[in-house]
Amino acid sequence: MPILRAVTRRLLVFLATVLVASMVIFLIVQALPGDVAQATLGMGASPDAVEALRIKWGLDRPLPLRYLEWLGGMLHGDFGSSYLTGTPVMSQIAHPLGVTAWLVGLSIPLSVVVAIPLGLVAAMMRRRWPGVVLNAVSHIGLAIPVFFAGTVLTIIFAVKLSWLPANGYVTLFSSPVEWLRHMVLPVAALVLVQACLLARYVRAGFIDVLTEDYYRTARAAGWTKWRGLMRHGMRNMATSLVTIVGVQVASLLVGAILVEKVFVLPGLGSLLVQAVSARDLMVVQGVGMLLVFAVLLVNLVVDLAYFAIDPRLTRGTNR
Repeated sequence: MPILRAVTRRLLVFLATVLVASMVIFLIVQALPGDVAQATLGMGASPDAVEALRIKWGLDRPLPLRYLEWLGGMLHGDFGSSYLTGTPVMSQIAHPLGVTAWLVGLSIPLSVVVAIPLGLVAAMMRRRWPGVVLNAVSHIGLAIPVFFAGTVLTIIFAVKLSWLPANGYVTLFSSPVEWLRHMVLPVAALVLVQACLLARYVRAGFIDVLTEDYYRTARAAGWTKWRGLMRHGMRNMATSLVTIVGVQVASLLVGAILVEKVFVLPGLGSLLVQAVSARDLMVVQGVGMLLVFAVLLVNLVVDLAYFAIDPRLTRGTNR
């Protein structure tokens, strides 16, 4: 079956990419200047103590062997143990991963939900003042850094109006209401920036549909502008929208790290900064691998979504 071969090919490419990414992350972390054992014990430590710690952590073993051990552990869900605390890296990552996952997981669908109607109105009314205003607003939103958007939202809704908390985090299961109140501003900061970008692509996609012959045919058959655009525009615009959402996941993760610092959220970004500062390389490797895996996984889902949106694409895989 063509679609089965296409999916299998995408999965093989995904696995190969994950393998290469793990090599790159491992080599980059190991290439960081300085000796982690020396940094942990301090500059006044004796060479024998430093060497003993290196042996304890396995830093004296060949680099390829250490990589294979790390890779083999990850295949079983073991990212190694922290150099500083000795606790499993996965246990340190579990809670921050949940915070970042909620932040990104809520931001992506909300950005799409906001961007589609804004882009549709901006396309349909592009020569009238509502479309001009929406187009200008989207340009402004693209120019605003996510940390600046978060700061402005904090000043308005937390400091001035006192409607929402300015920082901190409460787990969903301990208090759903407080969890929601603490998530509103961080998610809004990400959605504000991402929705402006996606709205630009949605607007361009709908404008392209307005110039197509099938849209003119639908209009000649008596369809209204809105019905014709929604009927034919959504499917044709969906592919480009899914593509840009997949591409933006990487920047969204970076934005989430910045937002976590602004709102003092205990997510992966905060953990990564702490691990880098303390030279806890196993934690740095684990967090970096998880972030890269998330980006690659989303891009795999995007590739597979193309076949659901337009099954005709599977015919091109046999050529």
